[in-house]
Amino acid sequence: MWSCKLLGLMAALWIFGAIEAGALEFTADQVTKINGRTQKSNIYYRDNMWRIEHHSMGPVNVSIVRKDKKVVWLLLSRMKHFKTMPYTAEQDLQVSERLEGEVSREEIGTETREGHPTILYEVTVKQGERTDVYYQWLATDIHFPMKLAKKDGSWIVEYQHVRLRSVIDYLFQLPLNFEPLEEFDQLPAAPEPNQQPM
Repeated sequence: MWSCKLLGLMAALWIFGAIEAGALEFTADQVTKINGRTQKSNIYYRDNMWRIEHHSMGPVNVSIVRKDKKVVWLLLSRMKHFKTMPYTAEQDLQVSERLEGEVSREEIGTETREGHPTILYEVTVKQGERTDVYYQWLATDIHFPMKLAKKDGSWIVEYQHVRLRSVIDYLFQLPLNFEPLEEFDQLPAAPEPNQQPM
């Protein structure tokens, strides 16, 4: 009995320590709603790199963001081709406790989401001359934002089935048998469910 409690405490301390040290690794399902349109994807995340497996029917079904290399690889699995795009900060996932440009935070209440106790905050963000207000549901047990929504409801991202765990390296690598696609500009753009209006 005590050994189970001790293991649970050690796991909680490891998770908290990893998050505090900035070493965040997780897998999750992501649901994004932009102006009434819903997109779903699976996320595999490690601090400077993440993989998004899109559920939409477009030509790009996987995006690999390598912030460490300043590139994004868009994979067209059916064709076994990829396109390399430059990384930009707008592609970052909103998975930190604090938002970029945050100027104020007010606690509104509490709620349980996906089995995690969360505190609901109203957060004001300033980017240049623009000010936006968001609602953020921050899980207190894993220090993770389970949901983030613009106050006007035009943009919402929600994480489900969040698992804080190690993610294997090959998920962030280009498949060996994929070739670069030179004529990619003629195809529709990849879905960008993580971007929010700024």
